[in-house]
Amino acid sequence: MIYFDKVSKVYGEGMPAAVENIELTIEPGEFVSIVGHSGAGKTTLLKMLFAEVAPSSGVVYFGSRNISELSTSDLLNLRRNIGTVFQDFRLLGTKNVYENIAFAMEAAGRLDEDIRADVPHVLDLVGLNDKMWNFPNQLSGGEQQRVAIARAIVNQPDLLIADEPTGNLDPINTYEVVQILKKINDLGTTVLLTTHNKGVVDSINRRVVTMDQGRVVRDDPAGKYIL
Repeated sequence: MIYFDKVSKVYGEGMPAAVENIELTIEPGEFVSIVGHSGAGKTTLLKMLFAEVAPSSGVVYFGSRNISELSTSDLLNLRRNIGTVFQDFRLLGTKNVYENIAFAMEAAGRLDEDIRADVPHVLDLVGLNDKMWNFPNQLSGGEQQRVAIARAIVNQPDLLIADEPTGNLDPINTYEVVQILKKINDLGTTVLLTTHNKGVVDSINRRVVTMDQGRVVRDDPAGKYIL
């Protein structure tokens, strides 16, 4: 479970709160879309969950753990339990698809035999087994994003954060990426999605949290993008 307990964040004296008095619970296995205009506080919320920034007040819990009180080693373990996908893919251009995904497993200390077994499996999940030896510049934008998703989930995280994952994609690739995210969620991974794409949110038809000026203004259990 993820729990934001009356969380606020102010970046500087005299500045308005980036997020203000957020109380939000995300249960294991949920698919939650967080929506809102630019500057609504979505990115700050994610950064606090990933411990890139600390709350000015309140507590962020991951499970029973207060993220702000974790030791460096515990924080590293927490981050290994969170997969992240971004709008800009962030693949390593000098490594092929297999090596990009294997690199994430190597960083987590996984064994070579696990890497050889798991990389093809996760590529099959995202429909890219035939692109295993291609380099990023040989892939379409949609294929690159699917590789990024495969890399994010290969270590079997409890949570996948997808931050505007379809922002650079055309409608067909957007649809394919959304279907993969839904499949990952159906397999038990909690998915936290931020997006400006109304069509994406409406097609998912699961929980939608709407933010505006740093506050949660709507929380619909199976909703659409309403602003």
